[in-house]
Amino acid sequence: MRAPRSVTPPPRVEHAPVVARLTESAAIDFEALLNALPLGVVLARRDAVTVFRNRAAVAVVGLRHVDLLVEAAVDRLIRQTIEAGAARTETLEMFGPPPRVLVVSTVEMADGVCLAVIEDISERTRIDAVRTDFVANISHELKTPVGALSVLAETMQDETDAEVIKHLAAQMMKEARRMSETIDDLLELSKIELDTPLRQNNVDLAALVHEATLRHSRSAAATDVRIVTDVPDGRFVVTGDRTQLLSAVSNLIDNAVKYSEAGDTVTARLFREPGRIVIAVEDEGIGIPQADVDRIFERFYRVDKARGRGTGGTGLGLSIVRHIMANHGGEVNVTSQEGEGSSFRLVLPVQIGDTP
Repeated sequence: MRAPRSVTPPPRVEHAPVVARLTESAAIDFEALLNALPLGVVLARRDAVTVFRNRAAVAVVGLRHVDLLVEAAVDRLIRQTIEAGAARTETLEMFGPPPRVLVVSTVEMADGVCLAVIEDISERTRIDAVRTDFVANISHELKTPVGALSVLAETMQDETDAEVIKHLAAQMMKEARRMSETIDDLLELSKIELDTPLRQNNVDLAALVHEATLRHSRSAAATDVRIVTDVPDGRFVVTGDRTQLLSAVSNLIDNAVKYSEAGDTVTARLFREPGRIVIAVEDEGIGIPQADVDRIFERFYRVDKARGRGTGGTGLGLSIVRHIMANHGGEVNVTSQEGEGSSFRLVLPVQIGDTP
């Protein structure tokens, strides 16, 4: 038999001497340590009188429209903990702006001191919401094309007519492209919503408008829609993420082309207004009913669901545009008349040093 191996036990970690040395050291400032914490810390006596707040707690209570709610929650939980001798926790959701989510926890310590901890979980909550929305959205939107692919494949399985097989294969490719576009749009929207740091560069908007129109020239020609640009000479430069801004303009042009009829014209304009630069995309298409104008920037919202499916739209393009403009301190607005076309405007603030 093999002799058992001797196992050396891990060394014991003695905390007490370390704590004693820290306590005895005059260099340790426990108030400074508490002020360095990212959590809000409040200490109160048994009579519920606050004796200490660290900097994070003072900062939270100092927020406008938040201070009274947080102050009341801290006082209430401290009193409940002192009276019951049990820890308490409460989550505060404030809709802002900006929206905030705070967790207040209290526990009774030695010598009749009550400790309250305030944790700001707003960012964590926002990220969790984005992830949850992403999973829910992708599950909802992929259900239709996946179901269509299954039906088409089942139909093709026993088909012998070459023309029918060719038609079914074309439909399957169409559904697969729609799935790919939906996934790409969802990934882009989720990345923007997560506030991925912008690549800040000087962006030449004149070149950007020309590039965006060139991207869609082939698809426009295929449907007999003409794209023209109205870009005057001059300097049109903003600071921002060129990839995102190009995506915003491209989405508007793509929408304009998809919802135009043969023979229509889509115009991309670039011009200045006092203190800002405007990119306008105008079309002569079907327009938007007034009842739907306020909702078109919602994700997956389609004015005409049947037409939206037919043109291959994911219903995410305008939501992406809205988030991109918010990231750049700008705005997007629309004017439209049903049956007469639409005009979308991307408004960007003029940068310091940018002169006509």
